[in-house]
Amino acid sequence: MPDLFAEDPPQPGRERLREDAPLADRLRPRALGEVVGQEHLTGPEGAIGRMVAAGKLSSMILWGPPGTGKTSIARLLADAVGMRFEAVSAVFSGVADLKKAFAAADRAAEAGQRTLLFVDEIHRFNRAQQDGFLPFVERGTVTLVGATTENPSFELNAALLSRAQVLILHRLDAAALGQLLDKAEELEGPLPLTDTAREALVASADGDGRFLLNQAETLYAAQIGVDGSGPLDPEGLGKFLQRRVAVYDKDREGHYNLISALHKSVRGSDPQAALYYLARMMVAGEEPLYLLRRLVRMAVEDIGLADPNALTQCLAAKDAYEFLGSPEGELAIAQACIYLATAPKSVAAYKAQKAAWRSAKETGSLMPPMNIVNAPTKLMKDVGYGKGYQYDPDVADGFSGANYWPDEMEPQTYYQPVERGFEREIAKRLDYWDKLRREKQG
Repeated sequence: MPDLFAEDPPQPGRERLREDAPLADRLRPRALGEVVGQEHLTGPEGAIGRMVAAGKLSSMILWGPPGTGKTSIARLLADAVGMRFEAVSAVFSGVADLKKAFAAADRAAEAGQRTLLFVDEIHRFNRAQQDGFLPFVERGTVTLVGATTENPSFELNAALLSRAQVLILHRLDAAALGQLLDKAEELEGPLPLTDTAREALVASADGDGRFLLNQAETLYAAQIGVDGSGPLDPEGLGKFLQRRVAVYDKDREGHYNLISALHKSVRGSDPQAALYYLARMMVAGEEPLYLLRRLVRMAVEDIGLADPNALTQCLAAKDAYEFLGSPEGELAIAQACIYLATAPKSVAAYKAQKAAWRSAKETGSLMPPMNIVNAPTKLMKDVGYGKGYQYDPDVADGFSGANYWPDEMEPQTYYQPVERGFEREIAKRLDYWDKLRREKQG
């Protein structure tokens, strides 16, 4: 069998990895069937499984979190269909490296050997460098397999995406991570952990198989339990290993996924889920003022006048946080989040604003009716500016029922309160004023 663990493409006579190589590399799968957690792709009915069965690969982008097997799959693909494997990293490679790789692929093609070009972290290449792949992919010099942890829709050229199939790798679940630990124990022996500590170790990996195996290797290297002290419990494991910080890039897709989840949980009146996503972002280092700005937005977009205090609560939370700082001020943010999630919801004000803005653009510069325009000079009064204006506080019922719309425009109804929260009372007021208006206007 070709050496699938080698740094470079498998070649006859190459040695396997040394015994002191990292555990994650020594456990690298030897066949696609050994890749854990990605059976939806590598299985017989999966996209990769079907391509391998047909003996023909199309260019693809492997998109998934760190430590989910992207590099392993790329290496195994080349071997499975008898292709030459060439690898570059967008972190360490430049234009010269790409030209060298393409030239080698051209030479191999002349000798009848197809090349699978694996590009790790492909999203780190700029747009011009990504365009450089296109002619070689189009004429079949290489079959491109790119790996990325970032959303290809945002990070890759549309032209490149149109020539490659995007395959999504799943974050490894507890079962898949448990399989990796089983393989490690078959090779190195039982881990010095209680059952609950083993579960805690799996949870700490946050879906990253390589991280999990690196943590296991640290435990093996420390020879815990060899001195007769016994296996570690969760508390002992926590003291020995630093818990991994959840993957979260504040300007990347993870950021937008979590803020979307927070917003939708608030909108859906689930304070428990809303608090969870708020905590996820705070623990990961999100800027608290960013979260407060988003909460203010939720208060006016999703709640509005159904509970006017929602906006007040959010602005008070902003003042409290700025006054107290972290961590004390974070309680004010959590309180505002809970208030929003438990408040009655209405998008009546949001819809009204959109509709009014749309009318303003469509109607241009229509003149307001003369009774409500300003008349600061005698000439303007003489020509009718402000004529017939009624001062509502002095009118019976405090309501004149006057016309406030341009003569060329029919009165519109933008704001339609819902029968929830304080808007129920607003609806009663509007109905009462509509009745008075009809009476006063005959």
